[in-house]
Amino acid sequence: MSNQQIVYGVHAVHAAVKESTKAVETIFITKDWQRHARLRQLVGFIESSGLEVQIASKQELASLVGEGRHQGVVARLSGAAAQKAFLTLEEIVAYRGKELLLLILDGVTDPHNLGACLRTAEAVGADAIVAPRDRAVGLTAAVRKVASGSAERVPFITVTNLARTLRQLKDEGVWLVGAAGETDVGLYQQDLSGPVAIVMGGEEKGMRRLTREECDVVAAIPMQGEIESLNVSVAAAVCLYEVRRQRSAKSKN
Repeated sequence: MSNQQIVYGVHAVHAAVKESTKAVETIFITKDWQRHARLRQLVGFIESSGLEVQIASKQELASLVGEGRHQGVVARLSGAAAQKAFLTLEEIVAYRGKELLLLILDGVTDPHNLGACLRTAEAVGADAIVAPRDRAVGLTAAVRKVASGSAERVPFITVTNLARTLRQLKDEGVWLVGAAGETDVGLYQQDLSGPVAIVMGGEEKGMRRLTREECDVVAAIPMQGEIESLNVSVAAAVCLYEVRRQRSAKSKN
Protein backbone atom coordinates (compact mmCIF):
# COMPACT_ATOMS: atom_id res chain seq x y z
CA MET A 1 0.00 0.00 0.00
CA SER A 2 3.03 2.33 0.12
CA ASN A 3 2.41 3.30 -3.52
CA GLN A 4 -1.29 3.96 -2.92
CA GLN A 5 -3.40 6.53 -1.11
CA ILE A 6 -6.79 6.24 0.52
CA VAL A 7 -9.29 9.09 0.22
CA TYR A 8 -12.64 8.99 1.98
CA GLY A 9 -15.72 11.11 2.49
CA VAL A 10 -18.12 12.55 -0.09
CA HIS A 11 -16.26 15.83 -0.74
CA ALA A 12 -12.79 14.30 -0.87
CA VAL A 13 -13.77 11.48 -3.23
CA HIS A 14 -15.68 13.90 -5.48
CA ALA A 15 -12.60 16.15 -5.65
CA ALA A 16 -10.29 13.22 -6.40
CA VAL A 17 -12.47 12.04 -9.29
CA LYS A 18 -12.86 15.58 -10.62
CA GLU A 19 -9.10 16.21 -10.44
CA SER A 20 -7.99 13.06 -12.26
CA THR A 21 -9.92 9.93 -13.15
CA LYS A 22 -6.59 8.30 -14.03
CA ALA A 23 -5.54 8.52 -10.38
CA VAL A 24 -8.53 6.51 -9.18
CA GLU A 25 -7.98 2.78 -8.94
CA THR A 26 -11.11 1.68 -7.07
CA ILE A 27 -14.08 3.37 -5.44
CA PHE A 28 -15.83 1.48 -2.66
CA ILE A 29 -19.33 2.48 -1.59
CA THR A 30 -21.67 1.27 1.13
CA LYS A 31 -24.37 -1.23 0.21
CA ASP A 32 -27.20 1.11 1.14
CA TRP A 33 -25.90 4.10 -0.88
CA GLN A 34 -29.24 4.52 -2.70
CA ARG A 35 -30.85 5.58 0.57
CA HIS A 36 -28.61 8.67 0.83
CA ALA A 37 -29.12 11.65 -1.49
CA ARG A 38 -25.48 12.81 -1.35
CA LEU A 39 -24.20 9.33 -2.20
CA ARG A 40 -26.68 9.00 -5.06
CA GLN A 41 -25.42 12.29 -6.49
CA LEU A 42 -21.83 11.19 -6.03
CA VAL A 43 -22.39 7.85 -7.76
CA GLY A 44 -24.02 9.68 -10.66
CA PHE A 45 -20.98 11.94 -10.97
CA ILE A 46 -18.57 9.00 -10.71
CA GLU A 47 -20.37 7.03 -13.41
CA SER A 48 -20.65 10.10 -15.67
CA SER A 49 -16.86 10.36 -15.35
CA GLY A 50 -16.46 6.88 -16.80
CA LEU A 51 -15.69 5.12 -13.51
CA GLU A 52 -17.47 2.38 -11.62
CA VAL A 53 -18.16 1.83 -7.95
CA GLN A 54 -17.63 -1.36 -5.99
CA ILE A 55 -20.07 -2.29 -3.25
CA ALA A 56 -18.48 -2.86 0.15
CA SER A 57 -19.73 -3.64 3.63
CA LYS A 58 -19.39 -1.19 6.51
CA GLN A 59 -16.71 -3.43 7.98
CA GLU A 60 -14.70 -3.36 4.75
CA LEU A 61 -14.94 0.43 4.54
CA ALA A 62 -13.91 0.79 8.18
CA SER A 63 -10.88 -1.45 7.62
CA LEU A 64 -9.72 0.86 4.82
CA VAL A 65 -9.91 4.13 6.78
CA GLY A 66 -9.28 3.04 10.37
CA GLU A 67 -10.89 5.53 12.74
CA GLY A 68 -11.89 8.00 10.02
CA ARG A 69 -15.53 8.81 9.23
CA HIS A 70 -15.86 7.56 5.67
CA GLN A 71 -19.49 8.72 5.06
CA GLY A 72 -20.07 5.54 3.08
CA VAL A 73 -17.48 6.03 0.35
CA VAL A 74 -13.75 5.32 0.04
CA ALA A 75 -11.45 5.68 -2.97
CA ARG A 76 -8.08 4.06 -3.54
CA LEU A 77 -5.70 6.19 -5.61
CA SER A 78 -2.48 5.16 -7.27
CA GLY A 79 0.47 6.86 -5.59
CA ALA A 80 2.15 8.03 -8.78
CA ALA A 81 -0.98 9.56 -10.27
CA ALA A 82 -2.42 10.81 -6.96
CA GLN A 83 0.39 13.30 -6.46
CA LYS A 84 -0.49 16.18 -8.73
CA ALA A 85 2.51 17.49 -10.66
CA PHE A 86 2.62 20.97 -9.16
CA LEU A 87 5.33 23.44 -9.96
CA THR A 88 8.35 23.39 -7.68
CA LEU A 89 8.58 26.04 -4.96
CA GLU A 90 11.27 27.84 -6.95
CA GLU A 91 9.03 27.95 -10.00
CA ILE A 92 6.06 29.22 -7.98
CA VAL A 93 8.16 32.01 -6.46
CA ALA A 94 9.50 33.04 -9.85
CA TYR A 95 6.11 32.83 -11.56
CA ARG A 96 4.09 34.73 -8.94
CA GLY A 97 6.65 37.46 -8.29
CA LYS A 98 5.24 40.38 -6.28
CA GLU A 99 1.87 38.62 -5.92
CA LEU A 100 3.36 35.63 -4.08
CA LEU A 101 1.54 34.43 -0.97
CA LEU A 102 2.78 31.36 0.88
CA LEU A 103 1.71 29.68 4.11
CA ILE A 104 4.56 27.95 5.92
CA LEU A 105 3.67 25.48 8.68
CA ASP A 106 6.47 24.54 11.03
CA GLY A 107 5.59 21.24 12.66
CA VAL A 108 1.78 21.09 12.43
CA THR A 109 0.86 17.53 13.40
CA ASP A 110 -2.95 17.58 13.63
CA PRO A 111 -4.58 16.48 10.35
CA HIS A 112 -7.63 18.60 11.11
CA ASN A 113 -5.46 21.70 11.35
CA LEU A 114 -3.66 20.97 8.10
CA GLY A 115 -6.94 20.20 6.35
CA ALA A 116 -8.43 23.48 7.58
CA CYS A 117 -5.30 25.36 6.48
CA LEU A 118 -5.60 23.88 3.00
CA ARG A 119 -9.21 25.03 2.74
CA THR A 120 -8.30 28.55 3.87
CA ALA A 121 -5.29 28.63 1.56
CA GLU A 122 -7.52 27.86 -1.42
CA ALA A 123 -10.20 30.33 -0.31
CA VAL A 124 -7.72 33.18 0.03
CA GLY A 125 -5.80 32.31 -3.13
CA ALA A 126 -2.50 31.34 -1.51
CA ASP A 127 0.03 29.92 -3.94
CA ALA A 128 1.21 26.98 -1.82
CA ILE A 129 1.64 25.55 1.66
CA VAL A 130 5.19 24.63 2.66
CA ALA A 131 5.98 22.24 5.52
CA PRO A 132 8.92 20.18 6.80
CA ARG A 133 8.99 16.57 5.69
CA ASP A 134 9.67 15.25 9.20
CA ARG A 135 7.79 15.73 12.47
CA ALA A 136 4.72 17.07 10.69
CA VAL A 137 1.55 15.64 9.23
CA GLY A 138 1.45 15.06 5.48
CA LEU A 139 -1.42 14.65 3.03
CA THR A 140 -3.09 11.74 4.81
CA ALA A 141 -6.59 10.51 4.10
CA ALA A 142 -7.84 12.36 7.18
CA VAL A 143 -6.27 15.60 5.93
CA ARG A 144 -7.84 15.20 2.52
CA LYS A 145 -11.26 14.63 4.04
CA VAL A 146 -11.10 17.76 6.18
CA ALA A 147 -9.73 19.74 3.22
CA SER A 148 -12.84 18.85 1.18
CA GLY A 149 -11.00 18.89 -2.12
CA SER A 150 -8.49 21.65 -1.41
CA ALA A 151 -5.70 19.09 -1.00
CA GLU A 152 -6.12 18.31 -4.69
CA ARG A 153 -5.96 21.97 -5.71
CA VAL A 154 -3.46 23.70 -3.43
CA PRO A 155 0.24 22.81 -3.87
CA PHE A 156 1.56 21.19 -0.68
CA ILE A 157 5.33 21.25 -0.75
CA THR A 158 7.47 19.41 1.80
CA VAL A 159 11.12 20.28 2.36
CA THR A 160 13.92 18.52 4.19
CA ASN A 161 15.40 21.65 5.77
CA LEU A 162 12.88 24.38 6.55
CA ALA A 163 15.40 26.93 7.81
CA ARG A 164 17.40 26.64 4.59
CA THR A 165 14.21 27.01 2.55
CA LEU A 166 13.36 30.18 4.47
CA ARG A 167 16.78 31.63 3.74
CA GLN A 168 16.34 30.87 0.05
CA LEU A 169 12.95 32.59 0.06
CA LYS A 170 14.49 35.69 1.68
CA ASP A 171 17.19 35.70 -0.99
CA GLU A 172 14.38 35.85 -3.55
CA GLY A 173 12.90 38.91 -1.85
CA VAL A 174 10.07 37.16 0.01
CA TRP A 175 9.12 38.87 3.30
CA LEU A 176 8.84 36.25 6.06
CA VAL A 177 6.26 37.09 8.73
CA GLY A 178 6.18 34.76 11.70
CA ALA A 179 3.06 34.62 13.86
CA ALA A 180 3.47 34.34 17.62
CA GLY A 181 1.77 35.70 20.69
CA GLU A 182 4.80 36.66 22.76
CA THR A 183 5.69 39.88 20.96
CA ASP A 184 4.61 43.51 21.11
CA VAL A 185 4.76 43.82 17.32
CA GLY A 186 1.24 43.87 15.83
CA LEU A 187 0.24 41.99 12.69
CA TYR A 188 -1.98 44.80 11.43
CA GLN A 189 0.92 47.27 11.49
CA GLN A 190 2.95 45.21 9.02
CA ASP A 191 3.16 45.94 5.30
CA LEU A 192 2.01 42.68 3.71
CA SER A 193 1.38 44.01 0.22
CA GLY A 194 4.50 42.53 -1.40
CA PRO A 195 5.64 38.93 -1.84
CA VAL A 196 5.08 37.41 1.59
CA ALA A 197 5.16 34.11 3.45
CA ILE A 198 3.16 33.70 6.65
CA VAL A 199 5.02 31.37 9.03
CA MET A 200 3.03 29.46 11.66
CA GLY A 201 4.37 27.19 14.38
CA GLY A 202 3.10 23.81 15.52
CA GLU A 203 0.21 23.21 17.90
CA GLU A 204 2.14 22.88 21.14
CA LYS A 205 5.58 24.48 20.86
CA GLY A 206 5.02 27.05 18.15
CA MET A 207 7.85 27.92 15.78
CA ARG A 208 11.19 26.26 16.34
CA ARG A 209 14.11 28.53 17.23
CA LEU A 210 15.81 28.35 13.83
CA THR A 211 12.53 29.02 12.06
CA ARG A 212 11.82 32.04 14.22
CA GLU A 213 15.33 33.42 13.69
CA GLU A 214 14.90 33.31 9.91
CA CYS A 215 11.70 35.39 9.99
CA ASP A 216 12.04 39.05 8.98
CA VAL A 217 9.49 39.97 11.65
CA VAL A 218 7.49 38.10 14.28
CA ALA A 219 4.07 39.65 14.81
CA ALA A 220 1.08 38.97 17.03
CA ILE A 221 -2.63 38.88 16.22
CA PRO A 222 -4.41 41.43 18.45
CA MET A 223 -6.26 39.60 21.22
CA GLN A 224 -8.90 40.76 23.68
CA GLY A 225 -10.34 39.14 26.76
CA GLU A 226 -8.43 36.37 28.48
CA ILE A 227 -7.73 34.27 25.37
CA GLU A 228 -3.97 33.78 25.02
CA SER A 229 -3.80 32.10 21.62
CA LEU A 230 -5.82 30.85 18.67
CA ASN A 231 -5.90 27.46 17.02
CA VAL A 232 -3.17 27.34 14.36
CA SER A 233 -5.64 27.02 11.49
CA VAL A 234 -7.70 29.96 12.79
CA ALA A 235 -4.56 32.07 13.27
CA ALA A 236 -3.41 31.18 9.76
CA ALA A 237 -6.77 32.31 8.37
CA VAL A 238 -6.54 35.66 10.18
CA CYS A 239 -3.03 36.28 8.83
CA LEU A 240 -3.79 35.22 5.26
CA TYR A 241 -6.91 37.34 5.05
CA GLU A 242 -5.03 40.35 6.42
CA VAL A 243 -2.64 39.94 3.48
CA ARG A 244 -5.58 39.90 1.09
CA ARG A 245 -7.22 42.88 2.80
CA GLN A 246 -4.09 44.99 2.47
CA ARG A 247 -3.56 44.02 -1.16
CA SER A 248 -7.17 44.76 -2.01
CA ALA A 249 -6.95 48.16 -0.32
CA LYS A 250 -3.72 48.96 -2.15
CA SER A 251 -5.15 48.03 -5.53
CA LYS A 252 -8.02 50.49 -5.02
CA ASN A 253 -5.68 53.42 -4.32
